[in-house]
Amino acid sequence: MSSQVQKENPLGTMPIVPLLIKMSVPMMISMFVQALYNIVDSMFVARISEDALTAVSLAFPVQMVMSAIAVGTGVGTNASISRLLGQKNYADAQRTANNQIFLTVAYIVLFFLIGLFLARPFFNAQTDVPDIVEGGVIYLRIVCYFSLGSFFAQNFEKLLIALGKSTQSMIAQISGAVFNIVFDWLLIFGIGPFPEMGIAGAAVATVLGQLLSAVLAFIFCLRADAGIRFRFREILPRWDIIRRIYAVGIPSMITMCLNSVMIFFMNLILLGFSTTAAAVFGIWMKLHSFGFMPVFGLNNGTVSIFSYNYGAGKIDRVRKTLKLSLIVGFVVSAAVMVLYLLIPTTLLRFFDASPYMIEIGIPAVRICCISVPIGALSIIIGTFFQSLGRSNYALIINLCRLIIFMLPVAWLLSLSGILTNVWFSTIIGEAIALILAVALYKKDSKALYNKKEFLS
Repeated sequence: MSSQVQKENPLGTMPIVPLLIKMSVPMMISMFVQALYNIVDSMFVARISEDALTAVSLAFPVQMVMSAIAVGTGVGTNASISRLLGQKNYADAQRTANNQIFLTVAYIVLFFLIGLFLARPFFNAQTDVPDIVEGGVIYLRIVCYFSLGSFFAQNFEKLLIALGKSTQSMIAQISGAVFNIVFDWLLIFGIGPFPEMGIAGAAVATVLGQLLSAVLAFIFCLRADAGIRFRFREILPRWDIIRRIYAVGIPSMITMCLNSVMIFFMNLILLGFSTTAAAVFGIWMKLHSFGFMPVFGLNNGTVSIFSYNYGAGKIDRVRKTLKLSLIVGFVVSAAVMVLYLLIPTTLLRFFDASPYMIEIGIPAVRICCISVPIGALSIIIGTFFQSLGRSNYALIINLCRLIIFMLPVAWLLSLSGILTNVWFSTIIGEAIALILAVALYKKDSKALYNKKEFLS
């Protein structure tokens, strides 16, 4: 790489406001399309049968783990490369990009074996309904056997973000999602020349869409003109590089899996009231995900900005990015909160809610939505820590948000026997986690802004 690459990299030169827009808005759009795909995919599968929808739903935790590993590794690589580019350490930046390919190949082999040996035991442990088991095994094996698209898509999309090419990353993600939606319809129901594949068609459409995203992202990486080259000898593992990737990546992986743990135990608490209460919480989690989409898009954009400028020693740009992202994140998430407060009944009816579900769901949505802007601030501060190497802080914040505070508070409030009280656990958990996040920030911010060594 030449020094000209450093001079032209917008991460270190573009004014923060337009840079944040350039890096974050494409990520917000792509995440919206991904969320839309998940809804449409479930709608198509539900038209096969209820058992088919159940089978795909039961397979989701494995897909969530797959996504957690792919995204976590991608985020770790993104932060590492951005920091190295900021330090003008172009050789290690290239080695990091190549080492991620080694990790990706290892994941592909791992999930092939999971599909081969564990798919059927996984479904047998959950249900004894033959149609669900057989459909689920077919779906999960296809997804696991052909996971290369999923892993390589995340690999190259996150590399594009690290190079300041977030628009190309968005194009790759959206292209795969749109392809997936269209081919869901064609392959599940056998439209035109395509065979009717049922639940297998949903899986095939998924892996083909992921493969398209991976190919497009790879082509964009080759055309990025950022000096990154893929070379076989540099794909071989360098353990110091892999440790740096995982220092940021593993907390991300764990964080993505925490939602599953939280949902499982919250459902146990709510089932003590009724199955409808658990269903309402399921609806809230979908609304919660939509509400946080802008924040997650913002975070994806800021990771590279934080990491690059910290590596370059441009502390003022780091501080300005954090301040601006906190303001934008709070304003956007507060707008989501107001929307949810105003139209809870309409939102619940999108999910064909029964009268009783609407009755208990209205206070649930109105109470839980207050937690959205509070949680947004904690997540942004956690991303700040993660980008600068304090991944242990990011992990602690998310553990507190989702597990350590929220679940015990929910259990204690459930002892009152009043369902409405349980929903307040979302606000209490987020508020305590935000206090902790601010305390951790104050603990280390002085060293950071004095340009002392911040990384552990």
